[in-house]
This record gives sequence, C-alpha cells and structure tokens, in this order.
Amino acid sequence: MSGPPAASPAGPPVRVHAELDEPLSRWLWLVKWLLALPHYIVLAFLWTAFVLVSVVAGLAILFTERYPRPLFDFNAGVLRWSWRVTYYSYGALATDLYPPFSLGEEPSYPARLTITYPERLSRGLVLVKWWLLALPHYLVVAFFLGGLRLGWWDGGLIALLAVFAGFCLLFTGIYPRGLFDLVVGMNRWVLRVAVYAGLMTDTYPPFRLDQGGAEPGETP
Repeated sequence: MSGPPAASPAGPPVRVHAELDEPLSRWLWLVKWLLALPHYIVLAFLWTAFVLVSVVAGLAILFTERYPRPLFDFNAGVLRWSWRVTYYSYGALATDLYPPFSLGEEPSYPARLTITYPERLSRGLVLVKWWLLALPHYLVVAFFLGGLRLGWWDGGLIALLAVFAGFCLLFTGIYPRGLFDLVVGMNRWVLRVAVYAGLMTDTYPPFRLDQGGAEPGETP
C-alpha cells in the first residue's frame, strides 16, 4: 500500500473561499447563537447521516474503487452547509447574511466550499486514512476546535479568535483583516481534513496554514 498521493496537478480537490462582509453589524454577533439554532438542529441530523453515508461509501470504495456519486454529493452538501453556518456563527462571524437551508453550492453566499469528485479512490487507503493517516491532523484540528467534533464547529481557538473579532466590531465597527485571514485559514485546514477523513479524496491534506479568503495562487 502506497502512502498518501500528491495533489492533482489540476488543482487541490478541496477549495475553500470566503469573503468578509463589510460593513458588519456591531451587535448582531451577540445573538447569532439564537438565530443559528434552527441550523444546529438540522445539522445534528445531517451529520448523523454523514457518518452512515461515509460507512456505506467506504464499503463501496473497497469493492469498486468508486465513491457513489449521489452519496458524495450528499456528504459534500453537508460540509457546505456546515461551513456556511460556521462562517455565519462563532466559527468566523464574518457575515451577517443568514445561511440558506441548502445542501447546494449557493455561489452567492460569501462562504463557499468546492470538492472535486474523484473518479477512482484507493481500496487500501480507505481502510487506514480516516483513523491512522489522519491522526496527525486530528491533533491540529483538536487544538483549533477545542476537541474533535462532528458538524458545525464553534469552539477552541477558532471560536476564541472569532469572539475577539466580535468585540472589535462592537467597539470599533471593524473586523481586523489579519484576524479574518487567520480564522479562515484555520477553518480551511479543518475542512480539508474533514473531506479526507470522510473518504472523499485520497489527496493528503497539507500541513500548511493557508490564510485568507482565497486559495493559494487564486485571486481573492
């Protein structure tokens, strides 16, 4: 069994984009925990389904080397939904635009996630990448999130920095750009690992904090 393959020359399989809304409300972030509650309830069910779908997809990959496209699209949708809610709430607080209740791509929303569908996946890697190969990344992600968790994320260092940005908004009306870039970079790391651990790519996530709203080499 070979090690994690290199990234495709066509580009990374996971692309995270974010745009900082300006201006942002000084006070709305104080009640977003309440406004986002309906999303939290729906995501609790969606992430239960995500785990079950990943198990079924893993078995399919083991026998066919393919991730069934309908299952891939569903899990990609759950990740997109989670990223939008995270971005709106205490994983970034970088938009006041309420997240849509949607598994789709929603290109007009300021937080977007694109995952390239793999035509073939390794039978051998499916057995070890989600627990053994991803373990070093889990340690980093646990630091970012205050522990490993499924679904939206609003804890750990990411949430601490987002709340600090909220206080900056409250007192100055400004979300510091450097802080935004750092928060998005950490979220990008979390999403890359989630896609890899969800068996949706064989491309190993880089140990690299790519900050900012655009992917490296892309125009913001």
